[in-house]
Amino acid sequence: MRDKSLKSKILVTGGLGYIGAHVVVELQKEGFEVVIIDDLSNSSKDVLEGITSITGVVPLFERFDLKEKDLVSDFFRRHQDIDGVIHFAASKAVGESVKEPLMYYNNNISPLVYILKELQKMKVANFIFSSSCTVYGQADSLPIKESAPVKAAESPYGNTKQIGEEIIKDTCKVSNHIKAIALRYFNPIGAHESAQIGELPIGVPQNLVPFITQTAIGLREHLSVFGDDYPTEDGTCIRDYIHVVDLANAHVAALKRLINKDNSDNFEVFNIGTGKGSSVLEVIKTFEEVSGQNLNYNIIDRRVGDVIAAYADTAKANEVLGWKSKYSLKEALSSAWKWEQKVREK
Repeated sequence: MRDKSLKSKILVTGGLGYIGAHVVVELQKEGFEVVIIDDLSNSSKDVLEGITSITGVVPLFERFDLKEKDLVSDFFRRHQDIDGVIHFAASKAVGESVKEPLMYYNNNISPLVYILKELQKMKVANFIFSSSCTVYGQADSLPIKESAPVKAAESPYGNTKQIGEEIIKDTCKVSNHIKAIALRYFNPIGAHESAQIGELPIGVPQNLVPFITQTAIGLREHLSVFGDDYPTEDGTCIRDYIHVVDLANAHVAALKRLINKDNSDNFEVFNIGTGKGSSVLEVIKTFEEVSGQNLNYNIIDRRVGDVIAAYADTAKANEVLGWKSKYSLKEALSSAWKWEQKVREK
C-alpha cells in the first residue's frame, strides 16, 4: 500500500524548541514539508540554521504567540493544506509550574484549545500531542502501562498535560474527522549526532542532563541532587531517560499511523521511553564515565512535585506503532556532552 504520508505538509508548534527541532529534522528526512510556529520564548532562531545544516532543507517558520487566538485563525486561513499538527508549544518545568501555576495554565491550555478549534473546521485533521508520564503521578506498579490510572497531578505542569489529553479526547468524540495520538514521554535527553541541535535551556536548567553538562563545562559551580532518601537502591529518584532522536522518530511513526488511517480509535495513547529506569546518581556516574569529567555535586532537600520512580512499559509502542528506542544511556549522554562542548565553542 502506498504511504499516504509522503509529501504531506505538517505544522510543528514549538518547532525550534529542544524536542521540536529534532522532530522537524526527522520529518524532513522522511520527505515531509514542515511549517514551524514558535514565539522564541524558550528557543532561538539560530536553531533554524542547525536544522538546515543537517537536512539541507529550510523549514517555513512563523514567529508568533499561540495564545493570540486571531493569529492562530489567520495562520490556518493561510495554510489550508496542513495534513497534520504536532503540538509541542508549552511550558514544561515542574518546579516552575508549582511557583507559577496561572502562567502554566494559560501557556499550556489556551493554545491547545485555539488549535483544536481550527482543526474542527477542516475535513481531515491529524493531531499529535506532546504529553508526559507525569499524568501517571506516582504509579502503583512499574513499569508503567498505558492502562495505569491517571492520578491527581503532582504539579500544575502535570495537570496541564492531564487536562490537555481530556480536552483532545472530548473533542475527538464530537469531531469524528479529528484523529489524535497523545505521546506520553518519559525523560528526553541527548542531542543530534551532528551536534548542530540539542538542549539549550534559557537561564538555569530545569532538567538534570543540561545541568550536568553545564556543570562539567564550568558554567555551573555545582550540581544539586534533590534528595537521597527516596526508597530506591541509592536513595535518588529513578527516571526513564530516552534519547531525543528516538523520541523524534516516535512522532514520525505516530503521524504516519494517523495519515495512513491505521489508527484503531480517534484518540490513542502511547508511552514513549526505553523501558529502563536509571537513578540520578547512576546518570551522574555514567556521564563521568563517558566524558572523563568529575562532577561537583551535592545532595539537597527533595523538590516539590517529584515522584520516586517512573519508567515505561513500551510494549504497546513497540508492537502497535512499530517503534522502539535504539540508543543507550551512554550514547545519549555522550551526545549531550558533545553538544555542550560545541555550544561553548561559539
